Amino acid sequence: MAAENSRLYAKGRVLGFARSKHNQYPNISLLKIEGVQTTDDARFYLGKRVAYVYHAKREKNGSKLRVIWGRIARVHGTNGVVRARFRNNLPPKTFGAAVRIMLYPSNI
Repeated sequence: MAAENSRLYAKGRVLGFARSKHNQYPNISLLKIEGVQTTDDARFYLGKRVAYVYHAKREKNGSKLRVIWGRIARVHGTNGVVRARFRNNLPPKTFGAAVRIMLYPSNI
């Protein structure tokens, strides 16, 4: 029996902060979602929650895993990149790192 796809999140990557020529805006992170190529595809993800999961050295509450939560705010450009705001700004070391976009349920 083949394993079914039971993943409840879409994969994405952190591209960096939104920026202009001279300024960068660390409260807005740009994310590229796997398999999303157009603005219309990206609109499906608006309002969905995003989790950046990472490992810490020290154990807290019995786990070394930590999460920074965010939410997809709007589309950025025409190639399926989205803008997200996180509860705490993502640190620059996350550029290129994986994030999880929660697909279901979206109202939690």
